[in-house]
Amino acid sequence: MTAKLIKGTEIREEILSEIEKEVKKIKEEHGKVPGLVTILVGENPASISYVTLKVKTANRLGFKEIQDNQSEDISTEDLLALIDKYNKDDSIHGILVQLPLPKQIDEKKVLNAIDPDKDVDGFHPVNVGRLMIGGAEVRFPPCTPAGIQEMIVRAGVETSGAEVVVVGRSNIVGKPIANMMLQKADGANSTVTVIHTRTKDMAAHCKRADILIVAAGVPGLVKPEWIKPGACVIDVGVNRVGEKISEKTGKKIAILKGDVDFDEAKEIAGSITPVPGGVGPMTITMLMKNTLKSLKFTLGLA
Repeated sequence: MTAKLIKGTEIREEILSEIEKEVKKIKEEHGKVPGLVTILVGENPASISYVTLKVKTANRLGFKEIQDNQSEDISTEDLLALIDKYNKDDSIHGILVQLPLPKQIDEKKVLNAIDPDKDVDGFHPVNVGRLMIGGAEVRFPPCTPAGIQEMIVRAGVETSGAEVVVVGRSNIVGKPIANMMLQKADGANSTVTVIHTRTKDMAAHCKRADILIVAAGVPGLVKPEWIKPGACVIDVGVNRVGEKISEKTGKKIAILKGDVDFDEAKEIAGSITPVPGGVGPMTITMLMKNTLKSLKFTLGLA
């Protein structure tokens, strides 16, 4: 039996529609809209593409959106001063500094300078601590893990008491999603195991998983025989493995492959995310949700 597809593209539209309605209501009742500033340093093509999509999404939702482009040679001090300006701006509820930054910039110092209550990416140490504590302390869960949890919940997958195995221990995905899934909360209450490159017998751990979250960045790492029949498989990997000519445009496009062998895995799993079109579309969506949440905190609505 072929697995149910958990499509991030469809879930994204559901959530964006919910956000748009809430933004309109808050604007009517309080005269405020969420304010998001994205700071882009330099002209990295991938960063420009990603930021452009963020701007387009924010505008669609009725946000106040500021795209602040800075030259490649900006100093750490000047970038910190810019962040301080937006920290003090009451119309801005979310500050995002697009990574990677040029070599001369102290990335850690820059990220730590963002007001934790405007850190809608959820990477500030204060927000990492809030996530660890859980419950009402949590303000902004990191966007990709938050998107993963939304997908699992909206797909109707039972998480309470479930065996969750996370493949990968990055600060961006692996560690936070593991923490989120073990919290005493809806969409969580799971028993979580984190495995990585130094784990002995990765296959044995994966086979126990009711929910298998793979974020290793290694194409085809998880083999079909590692998957428990009927399991929910969330493939976070987006790996470029080559190029092909698009039938629509005639231009070269990347061939993308996940960390899971999708074609075979979908015949074993109960539900699975595709690559592309799975977790990817959820990241910007959750960034928008966090920015709206930041406004609601300032208005006493959250």
